[in-house]
Amino acid sequence: MPPTASERAAIEFVDVSYVAPGGQEVLSRLHLSARGGEILVLLGRSGSGKTTALKLVNRLLLPSAGEVRVNGVANSEGDVIRLRRSIGYVIQEVGLFPHFTVERNIGLVPTIEGWSGERIRHRISELLQLVGLDAELASRYPHQLSGGQRQRVGVARALAADPGILLMDEPFGALDPLTRAELQQEFLALQQRLRKTVVFVTHDLREALRLGSRIALLEAGQLVTVLAPRDFLRSNDPLVSAYVRAFGDGPEWPGNNRGRE
Repeated sequence: MPPTASERAAIEFVDVSYVAPGGQEVLSRLHLSARGGEILVLLGRSGSGKTTALKLVNRLLLPSAGEVRVNGVANSEGDVIRLRRSIGYVIQEVGLFPHFTVERNIGLVPTIEGWSGERIRHRISELLQLVGLDAELASRYPHQLSGGQRQRVGVARALAADPGILLMDEPFGALDPLTRAELQQEFLALQQRLRKTVVFVTHDLREALRLGSRIALLEAGQLVTVLAPRDFLRSNDPLVSAYVRAFGDGPEWPGNNRGRE
């Protein structure tokens, strides 16, 4: 029986290594896949290779060895611009163009793709509602928004051309704890509706447990393990256990009260 859409790998790292220009090996023979429609969390301390792995997906970096596949095709094949436009990218600093209004930021990729003005306006309106922003904010500039609002605009922009894949590099890390928790919950609700394939980078185990379908733990450029959140909490792997101890295991943990495996 052929694999279902949720079983097929949307992203595959096939024995991928990356050596930085200075000669440091940042990733070593990474073999990992993200299934269609899941949130795969890349967890690890600073310097573990999480962001490097993310940048290899949309060819912001090229592997020194191995192959990255997107929907079964090596991402080294074909047009890199077309590849990047087919993948949404959200970062901690948001990266909004400060001289563009909210609507121009969100509509950037559809405009480049040649969508009609009416279609773009409809998509902007749809996305503002989807990420919980008032339509009146469309004419404002990024500096006129709160941090949480800017991050919502960043998510809306990443979704503008309806990509099947989202890459998210600690998107909520710079926000205050309350706003961060709100956006995490809103993002989960959004994902339940859209079912994108998401690769989400974080160093925060609580965030990984709350958002991840599976958690891939990286350490010093190597993959330690890939586990569902509940299994991560129960793992006897020494490094996994060290993470659990470091963050504490109380009843407030999202992993202890969640129904998802």
